[in-house]
Amino acid sequence: MKTHPRATLGPAGRQALVAAIEDGMSLKAAAAAFNVSPATAHRWWHRSRSAAVSGGAACEWWRDRSSRPRRSPRRLTAAEEEPILRARRETNLGPGRLAGIVRRARSTIWKVLHRHGLSRRPRGQRQSYRRYQWSRPGALLHVDMAELPRFRKPGHAVTGDRSKTGFGFRHPLGLVYLHCVVDDRSRYAYVEQHQAKDAATAAAVLARAIEHFGELGLGPPEAVMTDNAYAYTKSRAFRAALAAAGARHITTPPYTPRWNGKVERFIRTLKTEWAMAHAWPNSSERSRALRSFVRYYNRRRPHSSLDERPPISVLNVRGQDT
Repeated sequence: MKTHPRATLGPAGRQALVAAIEDGMSLKAAAAAFNVSPATAHRWWHRSRSAAVSGGAACEWWRDRSSRPRRSPRRLTAAEEEPILRARRETNLGPGRLAGIVRRARSTIWKVLHRHGLSRRPRGQRQSYRRYQWSRPGALLHVDMAELPRFRKPGHAVTGDRSKTGFGFRHPLGLVYLHCVVDDRSRYAYVEQHQAKDAATAAAVLARAIEHFGELGLGPPEAVMTDNAYAYTKSRAFRAALAAAGARHITTPPYTPRWNGKVERFIRTLKTEWAMAHAWPNSSERSRALRSFVRYYNRRRPHSSLDERPPISVLNVRGQDT
């Protein structure tokens, strides 16, 4: 039988306490003898008497009762739980992310998901890692690119129709490239979408990102971290952008994307919460919504690494809606 981990008396002690009271010892004396409070002694003696009067089994009265309340007047109704469950099914986000969507407390969302068996997601074994974070916002910038297909109508990922799976239907309109720059300390993100991923475009995006961070009141970057793509490591234009900002270039070792994991995770968020979160009628409509999502990410969306605050709150910029 499981007992409370901090219980002073176990099953044998509770039975001995009640036996002493029934032999004529007073409640206060029995409580002092067994090193418990008179209220505790009265509770176990009352439970034993109630079990004897009701004809219950003699061995049941000394068991711990569940601390679950008999009724929960503040529990959400089925109608109030439905938006949480629907958002979970549509986005597969956790309680922290859903809190910014359904406007409920994170703990409330977790309880609803747990009650309906939706609080766990299958995950593989996580690689070893070591967290790092630069102290000054804007000191280290993470840079990376992501690609998305252009389309005139939704594909099988949204519609579920795989009748057209040939090579000619994969990317009929080509690709667009997301150039992403993420601040290491605040996770504030700067994103531009372009038709090219060449070195000149990457250098121009970096220069505009540094200028944007400067408008927010941040100092020039001390370092910029990228992977080993040619657009970053073999580009004179990119080196010139770094030299103009006075920043050194940090490249990740081969096959270690977790070094640049903050921008990698941001790209995953972009794809799951913006690019693939809706059945966009075409890629142009998706592109129009990019700026509003990035604004929501920077100013409203709670971030788990920032104590559920948005990135703009770390920058402490006057006049910004935090």
